[in-house]
Order: sequence, then C-alpha cells, then structure tokens
Amino acid sequence: MNQKKQIVAVDLFCGAGGLTHGLSRAGVKVGLGVDLDPACRFPIETNNSTIFLEADVSELKPSEIISAFQGSEITLLAGCAPCQPFSSYSQSARRESPHKDWELLSSFSKLVIKVRPTLVTMENVPPIHNQKIFKEFVTSLHDLGYFVDFAVVDGRTIGLPQRRQRLVLVASSLGQIVIPKPNKPVKSVRDVIAGLPKITAGTKHPDDPLHASASLSELNLKRIRISKPGGTWRDWPTELLAACHVRETGATYPSVYGRMEWDQPSPTITTQCFGFGNGRFGHPEQDRAISLREAAMIQSFPKDYAFIPIGTPTNFSSLGRLIGNAVPVLLGEFIGEIFVNHVNEN
Repeated sequence: MNQKKQIVAVDLFCGAGGLTHGLSRAGVKVGLGVDLDPACRFPIETNNSTIFLEADVSELKPSEIISAFQGSEITLLAGCAPCQPFSSYSQSARRESPHKDWELLSSFSKLVIKVRPTLVTMENVPPIHNQKIFKEFVTSLHDLGYFVDFAVVDGRTIGLPQRRQRLVLVASSLGQIVIPKPNKPVKSVRDVIAGLPKITAGTKHPDDPLHASASLSELNLKRIRISKPGGTWRDWPTELLAACHVRETGATYPSVYGRMEWDQPSPTITTQCFGFGNGRFGHPEQDRAISLREAAMIQSFPKDYAFIPIGTPTNFSSLGRLIGNAVPVLLGEFIGEIFVNHVNEN
C-alpha cells in the first residue's frame, strides 16, 4: 500500500507498547500511543516509531487523535482498556454493578463516535462479553455503520507460549470483517526462555537489567527446592506448608507456589508474575521465580525490548505491571494482519 493507503493507528491505553509493536510488525503505522502511566513513555518511544502522550483517555480531545492520523485515508483506533474490572476474579463484574474503570470503555466508545476511524479494535478478558457495557459498545458500532466481529482467541493458537485467552473485537467501515481461526504450532516455555543465562534468586544479569529475579526468603527457598515442575504446594512436607494452606479455605487454591513446566505453555502472565508465591511462576529448574525478562519474552516481547533506561534501578512492581498488563506482541501482530489483509481485499 502507498502512504495514502497505509493504515495509521492510535493506540489508546498503550502501556509498554505490546499492541503497538505487534501492529507495527504487521505493517500498521502507529502514530500515537496514549496512556496515563508515565512509565510507558520510555518503552513505547524507544522500541517503536511512535509518539507517546501522557493523558487520561477520558479527557482526550478528538482533534488530538485526528492529528495523529496524519491525514491518512485508512485509520485505526485501538482501545485495549485495563481488564481488571471485567476479570472473572472481580466480584463487581459478575454482579453487573458499576465499576469506575468501566468508564474507560465508555470513553473509548465516545471517541469512536466523534472521530469515526476507518477501523476499530479492542481486546479484553472473555467475561466482558456478557457485560452490558460491552453489548452497548457493539450496538453503537453497528449504529455507526461498522461491520463487527469478535471472538475469544487462545494465545497458544497464535504461537504465544502461554495459556492466555482474550476476547478480540475488530470493526470496519469498509465491509465485512472476520477474525480467522488461528492454528499455529504450540510453543512451550523451553522454546522461548531456555537460552537465557542462569541467575539466582535476588540477582540480575550484568548485561540485562530486566533479567532479574526477586529475592526469596529461606523458607521459600526450601519450598521451591522441593517443588516439582507442574506440581503444587500439596507436594510439600507438612512443615513447609503456609498457614493459609492448612486452613480449609486454602485447600482449593493449588495454583500458587508452583513451578512452570519446560515443555508446556506457561500460565497467564500477570502483574505479579515475578513472585514465586503469586502463582505458578517458579522457574522450571532454577530455584527462583521467573525473571522480568523471561516474563516479557513469554508475553512475546523481543529479547532486546527495552523497558527502562540503562542505569535505572529495577523496580519489580512497576515493571511487573507493565509486562503483565501488556497486550502480547503476537496478539497485536495477529490483529494487525487481520486489518492489513482486510484493507488489501477491499
């Protein structure tokens, strides 16, 4: 496509740039990334040819988006809002009661109405499908004349080495658009992170500040040394069990304090993925939790994707949030390819 026909996108709630990087790899030019978190500026601008705007999407002016489209004839507005209010873990989502973060999707919908981009996309957790606010969003797109499709995409089917299910919506004013059923070979944890150098708990590799693993207490070191890949704390001797595990209410939560398996996809990477006790985030063979770099690579970020400037202290909480909340790069590329193929066909 020539410059006039190239898709130019604006990525709202851009985070560290997972969607932006994936769209770019598919041939979509992302002119602007918008997020309220200032920590997003460095990774999205350093790794992508994208300008970052620190702003609240609910206060964004349509003119700012239109300007970022650079006069392109084919425009894409992406709004992958944070998923916490729609998560299956959220009681408020299950009860259909209002949540202040739900307004983020409403703000995105209002911007679509005012800007009228050629193309629209969003992704979120599958439970959003049953929420009134999502149904209203789809109805508004239809009312504006968009053709809409949405489907749950299993990350394993697009080559993501992770058990991660996401609801993806695509919409077009050009004509019928369909999300294809991907069927790429399943990748394992070994396929992605086995080549990284060994480190120990509480250390980081001198050549990569992101290849850093959180420290472990003596008790947790004993626990991880006895943990089996794919096993649970139920494999431990009684003296290593936590008080919450002994209580009846804790017996139904085996998916914490676990090791990943080399030859299986990982569990869903979350914002707490750097902690051994926060899920099945133990390294398959080394006595530590996975490093931030390993988590980012399981999220399909390139090995050299820079999240912080050289010399900046490694803040596990901040970086874990950026990595866990990111749209996996491969999912962004999958979405980008849908749009590029759609525009070429139309």
